[in-house]
Amino acid sequence: MSEEAKETGKHFVRQIIEEDLASGKHTQIVTRFPPEPNGYLHIGHAKAICVDFGLAAEVGGTCHLRFDDTNPVKEDVEYVESIKADIRWLGFDWGEHLYQASDYFDQLHAWAVELIERGLAYVCSLDTEAFKEYRGLPTVAGKESPSRNRPVEENLDLFQRMKDGDFADGTYVLRAKIDMASPNLHLRDPVIYRIKHAEHHNTGTQWCIYPMYDFTHPLSDAIEHITHSLCTLEFEVHRPLYEWFISKVRTPSTPRQIEFARLHLTYTVMSKRLLLQMVEEKLVNGWDDPRMPTLCGMRRRGYPPAALRKFCETVGLTKFNSLTDMSLLEFHIREVLNQGAARVMGVLDPLRVVITNYPEGEEESFPAANHPGDEGAGTREVPFSRELYIEREDFMEEPPKKFFRLSPGREVRLRAACYITCDEVIKDEAGEVVELRCSWDPASRGGGTPDGRKVKSTLHWVSAAHALDAEVRVYDRLFTVEQPTGDKEKDFKEFLNPDSLRTIQAKVEPGLAGAAVGTTVQFERLGYFCVDSDSTPGRLVFNRTVTLRDTWARLQGK
Repeated sequence: MSEEAKETGKHFVRQIIEEDLASGKHTQIVTRFPPEPNGYLHIGHAKAICVDFGLAAEVGGTCHLRFDDTNPVKEDVEYVESIKADIRWLGFDWGEHLYQASDYFDQLHAWAVELIERGLAYVCSLDTEAFKEYRGLPTVAGKESPSRNRPVEENLDLFQRMKDGDFADGTYVLRAKIDMASPNLHLRDPVIYRIKHAEHHNTGTQWCIYPMYDFTHPLSDAIEHITHSLCTLEFEVHRPLYEWFISKVRTPSTPRQIEFARLHLTYTVMSKRLLLQMVEEKLVNGWDDPRMPTLCGMRRRGYPPAALRKFCETVGLTKFNSLTDMSLLEFHIREVLNQGAARVMGVLDPLRVVITNYPEGEEESFPAANHPGDEGAGTREVPFSRELYIEREDFMEEPPKKFFRLSPGREVRLRAACYITCDEVIKDEAGEVVELRCSWDPASRGGGTPDGRKVKSTLHWVSAAHALDAEVRVYDRLFTVEQPTGDKEKDFKEFLNPDSLRTIQAKVEPGLAGAAVGTTVQFERLGYFCVDSDSTPGRLVFNRTVTLRDTWARLQGK
């Protein structure tokens, strides 16, 4: 990063764009986000979306959404619609600028013919194995295909017959004629068209030949007058080919490709191929499993889009690859949810408490703040009765010195309600504590006492008579190591965390009845939880979005 960038906080791409505007090279910035509709987007794509749409918005430009739909075998309308939903959820919109590479198939075909006519492309009949052999190695020059010097007229005829469906898949390909001795393997006569007798979700059966990505992408950029084609570092070696295609046909504009480091996140995988494998092998519960790094999975888990945008901004743009700790993402999730999530009480591991001096059959309610940092959020009435549930870990029969929660003879505060003292412990035949007999101080209604005495602990609770049953899904890291694909001797699946999902039965406030899917709340003292799409009117299901603190880092000794 330059000294100027450090001082202004602007990354190198923003500097390039501002310089191009200042010099008059461009008067309007146009970027694009070009996903392949062959899977669901993940957090790595979120970074690209924030860069492509965000940068354009910052300088008053536009960003196009263009689907790179050149492989009908792997693409589906399902993926198209999911990508649109994810982009909108993140807070961006393409407006009228929605395009598909298939919109340009006629023009791309015409440019392919132009390359043939100029002696810059030829039809090749090498099979897959021979193609690899002739291509050579990074340190060994490739060999020219026997088809390389085929006459132009013959190439035109064969390419037309490929288009007409006269040949089977794999019989021929169209290759650019560049340099078989180039140290850059991507310039060694790359394939630009192949035969695929497959129905396309947009063009149907109109085509049986489809252009390759490296041919389609730069020329689509040129058609759309993209000024800055932003992509990740693995495409840096593709840039000479990108520029070659644009220079060899008559395009309406000359876009510039700029690369930046992609996002690598700890304790997960960011490969669509590996994510698809986990889905197909049922190692997770679909693309939207809340443990997945997919945007639909994160949305289902309750991650707020503002937190993802802030995370991507914090990570920034660099020219070097690095590994970003999942804890940074969770920090931003907590930061956003802390500001907006309503507070409620839920008990994940219920232990029954009977208040022996509270009248049987009576009940009352106490006002509790919906958000202690926001008076405008108001209060809610929380019902109280003789029998309650508290968190099992909030009681110890023989507490250590620094344990200040409930124990025999000790007084604690119940949030927004009163003071109680544990008088008796009831156990089952196995010696497990099943019930606590406590007494309350009626003068402590509302959480204070006339004599002003203090207690060292405040517990959350729910009334047993009013509590709702809820299924709570507690999530942990999907993998047990930071880089699941980092060990070349082991399959990444060997590092799957067997405890990444734990399902428990909890008790929650009655006010949560009817909570809409996607509603995120803070269970006081426990964490943030989101109503899952599996919920029904008679069955509440919550996903734990994130804990209140970074317990993972503490447990790992970080």
